[in-house]
Amino acid sequence: MKYMGSKNRIAKHILPIMLEHKTPEMTWVEPFVGGANMIDKVEGKRIGNDYNTYIYSLLVALQNNWQPPIEITEEYYKNIKAKKEDYEPHLVGYVGSQLTFGATWFGTYRRDKVGKRNYSDEARRNVLKQAPKLKGIDFYNLNYLDLEIPLSSIIYCDPPYEGTFSYEKGKTFDHKVFWQWCRDKSKEGHIVFVSEYNAPEDFECIWSKELKQVINNTSDKTPKPIEKLFTPMVL
Repeated sequence: MKYMGSKNRIAKHILPIMLEHKTPEMTWVEPFVGGANMIDKVEGKRIGNDYNTYIYSLLVALQNNWQPPIEITEEYYKNIKAKKEDYEPHLVGYVGSQLTFGATWFGTYRRDKVGKRNYSDEARRNVLKQAPKLKGIDFYNLNYLDLEIPLSSIIYCDPPYEGTFSYEKGKTFDHKVFWQWCRDKSKEGHIVFVSEYNAPEDFECIWSKELKQVINNTSDKTPKPIEKLFTPMVL
């Protein structure tokens, strides 16, 4: 599923590192599951949580064999964006994430300049291809702080990156609280991993990779982001 900040491009690099620590009885937990582009590649017991009600509703609907509309016009897109409360949450989640340019949340309607590409069809085929991989995941719509995590789980966190775009206007993410939560979960016996650009000094960077920009017309002089995977140090 297309989603801003998706880790689909790097899953093949970081997933094996994390799965080395997973035993069959352990639960894989993602407090910020987003487009489910990591958890859909994991076997066994899985928990995926997301605070965005619309995205959560979309994931559950796809689990239950929901079929997205074949065509989403720009007018229909704008109507849903203007009056989200008049539409089913999973449809809002689908349109707001899959039919938006750059995979941002209800930004600009996704289209090319000459109208050759059918983005509605591409989006539909993309989510329907992923849907079978979502079967068996327990999805929740909670603040990550309220999520109950089974004993001795592997927790993979892909939180809002500090200093980057926020999905929900007017709401801020408390990174200090988040990092302390990671420390606490590690002390409770969970194995914790975090994707971010930077982390506090007591977190160890165990993987990093410079990523190519996917935005058109990006200058070669623009610094490329370096994705990193962190884990709390054992002190």
